Order: sequence, then structure tokens, then C-alpha cells
Amino acid sequence: MTVAKLTRIAPIELGFRLDESLPVIPLAIEVSPQKMGAREVGCAAVHSHPRGQLIFASSGVMRVICGRDIWVVPPSQAVWVPPNQEHEVYFPCDVSLRNLFVDPSAVKGLPEICTILKVTPLLRELVLKAVEIGEDYLPKSAGWRLMQVLLDELRQAETTPLHLPMPRDERALRVTEQLLANPGDDRDVEAWGREAGASGRTLARLFQAETGLTFGAWRKRLLLQEAVKRLGSGDQVTAVAYDLGYQSLSAFIEMFRKELGSSPRQYAKRQEGKI
Repeated sequence: MTVAKLTRIAPIELGFRLDESLPVIPLAIEVSPQKMGAREVGCAAVHSHPRGQLIFASSGVMRVICGRDIWVVPPSQAVWVPPNQEHEVYFPCDVSLRNLFVDPSAVKGLPEICTILKVTPLLRELVLKAVEIGEDYLPKSAGWRLMQVLLDELRQAETTPLHLPMPRDERALRVTEQLLANPGDDRDVEAWGREAGASGRTLARLFQAETGLTFGAWRKRLLLQEAVKRLGSGDQVTAVAYDLGYQSLSAFIEMFRKELGSSPRQYAKRQEGKI
């Protein structure tokens, strides 16, 4: 992805609006790269704002970057971005985006770092109802009380660690950048070490020390994120498996089921709301 040529959506100003009487300001946005004549659409570059933000796609898949962490986020999950945290959001396919901008006075009990939250059916319905209400509510009104219930549900939401931490060392970073561009490159750690100007042992040590994952675990997580993104875009399971370097479809399905608890096809249907 060439960031300089990326099609971007206009900046959203609601994140800068501070008002304790509006603890939550919801916003719905429909994003369609195809209608914009682009393969992928991005937000208005790296940015932060004083309001916290819940980023939720009721349909479609998005990629969120917070610092050196990367998430690919399907509709079963949402990203919580705390106040003043720099972040970026990218949309590789059509997305029905539902944002909640949370006033700093109401973020107590919510994570202090960027976090992926699992979206329960109740949380999903609360978010959708909040978007219907918008900001047209007064303190102590029915709309205000719903926002309080929504905030309570967010505080209790289960987190998931399925993110992709990025290393800082230039040698390891050189490898990750190439793998992000081509996730299906299946060279082993020794070959990647030669590419990066380090021994395979050194590269493996760097990954473990700087990402908390072994090189193999990091690459598996990258493949899983890429698979989720591709399936969310409507790609066929077989094509995804072989494009990502798997020698057999069954090996890909086994990996996917082990990590996410369902087959790729079941997972894709669940994201579309078909099962």
C-alpha cells in the first residue's frame, strides 16, 4: 500500500468536541472503496483527539493501527481507542462504520491503551440504537440513560489479544514490512535473516524480545489477519489458503479453526449475519 496515494476520507471533528452533557456522541459512516474508485480507503492520516473512540464496523472488515500494533477487525469485534492516542484506520472493502466518541469525563473504567473488544449481541444492539439517537439527548433523559448502559457494557466487554505487534529493530522491521506486503512469502527464519543482514538466531531473538512472539507465531498471526481481511472482502476460502502459502486447504482450515474456533467458511458467514 502506498500511503501517499491512498484515497482518504475527510477528517471527523466530533472527536475534538468536549461536552460532559454528551458523554457519547455516535456517528454512522458508510465507506465504499469501490464507489470512490480505490482499492482501499484510509482515514485522515495518523491522528488523535481528546475524546476516546469506539470504532465498530457493523458489516465489513477494517484495519486499525495504534502505535506499533495492527489489528484486522471483523464485525464481531470493535476497537477502543483511548483519548489522545494516535491511530489510523483503513478500509479494504465496503464498511458500515459505527463510531462512538466518548467524552474524557466518561472514560473511567475503559482500557487505557488501544484494545480490541468482543462485540456481544447486546453490545451490538446498544451501539446501533445509540447511532439512531445520535446526539439529540439531554442529561437524565432516556437517550442519556441508554448511553450510560452502553458505557457499562463497554467496561465489561471481553478483550482479545489478536493483534500484530511490530518490532523496533531495523533488521526485524525490514522483514515485517516485506511480509506485510506479501504475507504468503514462506521463507524460513534463516532465509529472512540473510535478507535482513542478521543470522536466523539473531532475528528469532529480536522477534521474541520486541514483539513477545516467536517468528513463527508472529507470521501465523499475520496470516490469520490477512485471511480474515480477505474473507471479509468476499474472497473464496481456497484462493485465500493458497495465496497465503498453504500447501493444502485442510492445513489452512485446521489453523483457522484452532485460532478462531470455526472454519473459514463458517466464520465468513457469521460475519455476514447468515448464521
